[in-house]
Amino acid sequence: MLRFLTAGESHGPGLTAILEGMVAGVRVSEKEVKAELARRRHGYGRGTRMKFEEDRLAITGGVRHGLTLGSPIAFTIANTEWPKWEQVMAVGSDDAALDDPPLSRPRPGHADLPGMQKFGFDEARPVLERASARETAARVAVGTVCKAFLRALGIEVVSHVTAIGEITVPESTLPGPADAERIDASPVRVADASVEEAMTTLIDETRKRGDTLGGTFEVLAHGLPPGVGSHVHWDRKLDALLAFAMMSIPAIKGVEIGPAFAVARAPGSRAHDEIDYDDAHGFHRPTDRSGGTEGGISTGQVLRVRAAMKPLSSLARSLPTVDVATKEPVAAIKQRSDVCAVPAAAVVGEAMVAFALASAMLEKFGGDAIAETRRNLDAYRASLPG
Repeated sequence: MLRFLTAGESHGPGLTAILEGMVAGVRVSEKEVKAELARRRHGYGRGTRMKFEEDRLAITGGVRHGLTLGSPIAFTIANTEWPKWEQVMAVGSDDAALDDPPLSRPRPGHADLPGMQKFGFDEARPVLERASARETAARVAVGTVCKAFLRALGIEVVSHVTAIGEITVPESTLPGPADAERIDASPVRVADASVEEAMTTLIDETRKRGDTLGGTFEVLAHGLPPGVGSHVHWDRKLDALLAFAMMSIPAIKGVEIGPAFAVARAPGSRAHDEIDYDDAHGFHRPTDRSGGTEGGISTGQVLRVRAAMKPLSSLARSLPTVDVATKEPVAAIKQRSDVCAVPAAAVVGEAMVAFALASAMLEKFGGDAIAETRRNLDAYRASLPG
């Protein structure tokens, strides 16, 4: 019912995104989307590219007077550096120019070589332009609308960094919507300020070595009702939808719902959330070891989705590779990159979780306008036993 498509290359004229299936009446503005795009650009460890590029956004369809129309919503994000790349990325052949020398030294850990092999390219430019994380700016634009839709239904999405390198945030940290502004004010987007200095120091040390850092982040959804998702079909399980959404983000190599990997090491008696009931709270669970889902269905607890981001593959100190033209060992090509992009990836993770949840909510509650969806949700909540 809800889908989006993005187009555009990293150094092309700009990015385009179209979100189809969003209900009418959701309040959204260019100012709000621009603010979300700015969040994606921040974070300690970002490279010089963030200083040169701007996100020049325009909403070109689907919104009128600050409200969605129920028609496809179109975004364009212009590339302010396009004049420098008009020849290298020219659409027509008359004005075209190639990289000098061609990018024939693929980076380990990047889509360069498998993409060249898949499409038969003799250089990496046609691959790296689309594989670039720059594309995620379009996803953040789409995710802003999805977050506004969820907010109108009483659901808030927030993210925070849980580790950079080996420096981790205490496991008990569980931020809520009221913590979002404080998290964004942190240079590494952590909810626990006690680890900020250690993380920024590690990033500085890694930059001096010409290396990169990965880490983990968590996206939480507060206010999600029970019953979203399905235990019936593999492709409608909420866990599966969330994992799919998160794994589609560049450099994400692992996803867990709640503290899944820690739970896997525990016995069953300490792995599950016992169910309780009282008149004041109805059915509830004193713990949230399941991360807010059971059997592919939301439980009504806080949803917790965690993702592991590998260190970025563009290093100042290039890794060894092989030139695809000469077959000789060489140093990999260099592209402007970040030392650490985990804080920015967490913002992209918010967008993707919001899209997955908005899609699942629409599947269950339907509606052509937000008022109808809200009525359906309210009636469902009122009918829940307990």
